[in-house]
Amino acid sequence: MDQSGDFIVRTMSPDEVAMSVEWAAAEGWNPGRHDAHCFREVDPGGFFVGVWRGEPIACLAAVAYDERFGFIGLYIVKPGFRGKGFGMQVWQHGMRYLGDRNVGLDGVVAQQANYRKSGFRLAYRNIRYQGRVDGIGCAHVTAAANVPFEQLLAYDRQCFPAAREGFVAAWIAQPDAVALASVDDGRLTGYGVVRRCKAGCKIGPLFADDAGVATGLFRALAASMPGEVIVLDVPEVNPAAVALAERHGMTSVFETARMYTKDAPAIAIDRVFGVTSFELG
Repeated sequence: MDQSGDFIVRTMSPDEVAMSVEWAAAEGWNPGRHDAHCFREVDPGGFFVGVWRGEPIACLAAVAYDERFGFIGLYIVKPGFRGKGFGMQVWQHGMRYLGDRNVGLDGVVAQQANYRKSGFRLAYRNIRYQGRVDGIGCAHVTAAANVPFEQLLAYDRQCFPAAREGFVAAWIAQPDAVALASVDDGRLTGYGVVRRCKAGCKIGPLFADDAGVATGLFRALAASMPGEVIVLDVPEVNPAAVALAERHGMTSVFETARMYTKDAPAIAIDRVFGVTSFELG
């Protein structure tokens, strides 16, 4: 715990993690309905709140996936308390918690210079697309629960910088969501999750061997949430992912700077057609 007069920084309770997700909703970030529970599965000790005279006024997720990789998100200071240094104290607390790990974040592009001052370097941009999508089923697509969990984890690990067993288990089983996998001749070729958010639905992750597999999963996931506005966050460095979104009439509405404190992790970025979440990577 950091303590400085009337302001302290400490680890969040489960209810405070839910509070931070509500703050994210108020900022227009449109989190999923059950993000708080799933996020805590990564690292329950990696969520921090800044408290001023008993009132929570700032928050940060600084989750450690393993001994080598961490991710920063949910960095919010309540209006009325901004520009006073409270956010920086929470930020520094989270960065100390993550230590010498390679730390990633998805920051608004306008803040890149500030993140560089904290040692982050730009890897690429993620672009948020949204729109209504005509979904349809796909012969190779089945419920993710029908695939041995170890296979799903192994595939996920190719596309994400660390193993995240507890998170994936919670993510694919969360309420108000559908998790699908693509299986071809007994071989797992991709998987994805669509979840209901404060407004509409988000697809993420969307991991697939190639654009054809990704398209089948994408349209099947959209079909499970008929009539909803669908959001898909794609890495700009995967042109096939950008093309998939644009081919389905989705519009670019927002972008982030994916940054790391060390070299960009060696993942199969050409299989990443949809980012899991901007909050936790």
